[in-house]
Amino acid sequence: MRAWASAHRRACISAFARLAASPLANLLNITVIGIALALPLGFYVMLANLQGLARDFTPQPEISIFLAPEATAADVRVIELRLKARPGLAGFRFVSRTQALETLKSRAGLADVAAGLSANPLPDAFVVTAVANDAAALETLRVEFARWPKVAEAHVDSDWARRLDSLLAVGRYAVLMLAAVLALALVAITFNTIRLQILTQRDEIEVAKLIGATDGWIQRPFLYFGGLIGIAGGIAAWLLTAIGLLIFNGQLRPLAALYGMPLELVHLAWADSLFALLFATGLGWFGAWLSVRRHLSAHNP
Repeated sequence: MRAWASAHRRACISAFARLAASPLANLLNITVIGIALALPLGFYVMLANLQGLARDFTPQPEISIFLAPEATAADVRVIELRLKARPGLAGFRFVSRTQALETLKSRAGLADVAAGLSANPLPDAFVVTAVANDAAALETLRVEFARWPKVAEAHVDSDWARRLDSLLAVGRYAVLMLAAVLALALVAITFNTIRLQILTQRDEIEVAKLIGATDGWIQRPFLYFGGLIGIAGGIAAWLLTAIGLLIFNGQLRPLAALYGMPLELVHLAWADSLFALLFATGLGWFGAWLSVRRHLSAHNP
């Protein structure tokens, strides 16, 4: 165990030494990787912020429960009690048929129509506000309410929620495609960087193999170097995204002041940031592994 840890420590030190040996070239590689990763990362941050803003500033969806014409005051009371006991509801209000008719009369263009009615055709209704505002949860509530006794039908205003979910799904798919393409670019950059490292140390590798060095011992420093390049690129991408958000928020403040609402884009949470860094490290390690497997086999003395 101690020998294993010592071998990995030496490989890690060797990777840092390789990084310091060519600072300008490695800095350019890290910058390119950071820019490549900053594009999908920035789009993901923007998408997450837009999703939060849309949820905050879009009116909460409402479910209208229309009672049957024969529903009595006792039936109304029973449904009211069931709504009070139902979790997942932000609130509700009762709209009697008389109130509904008065509202209809007050609307422009409908007063004459309402005045010509011989009887009130409108039912009693409850207007329910749900806590969840995604289309699937709203539809589940609508189906449940429609099955209650003395409920004629239930309608849900979820068209906006479906449209929003569809737009966000398209955005997430676009970010995923962009991330996949640029991840391949990161792997290619690391692959080429490790290839050049192997070519410049070809004689050392051949001598090491002649004296009995294993492939694992030879490739370990290159793998650490690839992971180091990857995590450095991930940090660069995180910093570039943070700088972009800082500049963008500076431009948003006058707009937020005009509309009197808080508008500020926030960076990734620490858990998401850690995942992004680990992902970048893994891509660098994978690119180095591909390059080592491809080129070390060509240097068997």
